[in-house]
Amino acid sequence: MPDIESRLPPEPRTLPESPAPRLRGWRRYRSFVRADLAETYARNLHRWVILAPCMGVLIGLITTVLVKVILQSLWPALLALYLRHPWGMVPGVAAGFLVAGLIMQYLTPNPDEHSTEEIIRSYHERQGAVDMRPFLPKLLAAVATVGAGGSAALEGPGIYLGGAIGSWLWTRLRSFGFSPRDRRILLISGAAAGMSAVFRAPLTGVIFALEMPYKDDLAHEALLPALLASVTSFVTLAAFMGTRPLFNFMAAGSYTRMDLLWSAVLGAVCGLIMMPFTITFRRVRAFFVNLRLPHWVKMTLGGLITGACGLAFVRLFPGTLTPLGPNYEAVPQILLHAHSSAELVSFAGFKLLATLATLGVGGVSAMFVPLFLTGGAIGTAFAQSIVHASSLNLYAAVGMAACIASGYKTPLTAVIFVAEATGGHAFIIPTLIGAAVAYAVSGEASASGDQRLHEGDRLAEEAGEG
Repeated sequence: MPDIESRLPPEPRTLPESPAPRLRGWRRYRSFVRADLAETYARNLHRWVILAPCMGVLIGLITTVLVKVILQSLWPALLALYLRHPWGMVPGVAAGFLVAGLIMQYLTPNPDEHSTEEIIRSYHERQGAVDMRPFLPKLLAAVATVGAGGSAALEGPGIYLGGAIGSWLWTRLRSFGFSPRDRRILLISGAAAGMSAVFRAPLTGVIFALEMPYKDDLAHEALLPALLASVTSFVTLAAFMGTRPLFNFMAAGSYTRMDLLWSAVLGAVCGLIMMPFTITFRRVRAFFVNLRLPHWVKMTLGGLITGACGLAFVRLFPGTLTPLGPNYEAVPQILLHAHSSAELVSFAGFKLLATLATLGVGGVSAMFVPLFLTGGAIGTAFAQSIVHASSLNLYAAVGMAACIASGYKTPLTAVIFVAEATGGHAFIIPTLIGAAVAYAVSGEASASGDQRLHEGDRLAEEAGEG
């Protein structure tokens, strides 16, 4: 009899499991990973890690040459000559301005376009494009303007040379996949590097470059490359000139509640001074741009007025304090030496008038340091005559930050610059209060006619027009 098992149907054969489901799962997992990585690195930030430091080194080297020529060679010699022979201020400054005017008129396509304003205009209107043909003539005109005694410093040429180099680098790299938007990023990052090296203040360079294009916004897209370029530019210059703060500032470590209240009052005073000054500057600048005279004639006239301001001040207050030139030496004089309130207020007035004459006619630079010095003098006089405070440096710092914040519409830069360039980190809270109040009191008035409101408003306006 057959076995029962033999009568059962045979069991089906089991085939080995197909690898297809596992492969499909692995491919799906890899697609998720690729999508996540593509989203994570959508902006290609890693490329700035190499490019931005290289740009910072180049800008730092050029800025070092500029600083050595003007601050260590040309201006100290001329200042000593002016102090020995004050009447030489008028022809000396006028001669420098004449040279700058001739350079700008005959070696550049537009003598009225240069410095910070050109970089801001390029950012908003030209996708970051800067004409490099007049690059060297504009730097030479800046040397003549500042080195001969114009009431300006190196921030203008520093920002211009940095922004121009950033824009130029884009033309060499666009074949490697750099977009037109990247040109604006390189422009701002280069400007940050120039500002950082000029003032030995890397964080100031970053914040100013990001704040510079707008009155109430930041150029956020340039944050990382601006930071990298700014730090490497600073380190490059520091290798030749050291890392000490640019200005000697002995800051006490404490302040009272009344100091904070007085800081707000001082901020309001500075804002009320800067508002008519910036409006007047814009009107004077427009007048000279439209004036049908050769540019060198306008510049010579501005040089005569600037030199006369210096002469009038030293005749009224004999000494080594003068409202001419880069004026870095004036900072320790205001902060560390006794001056009457009348002398300090007069210095601030002559400094603003000399700045108006220097930059209003077309001098090749900017007014960051003139506003800084004006605020320091006003703040010190305010502390002596109104508050009767023992800590004069506190109010000098608040005045410095308040004038920069209201004049340039860059409140963060103002506070950070005072902290970095002077070493007065203990005064950050009072300077923040003073800068904020000055910014609000001065309204929309700004020394820059090319600054705009924030990017969101601009895009909304363009969408409405479309």
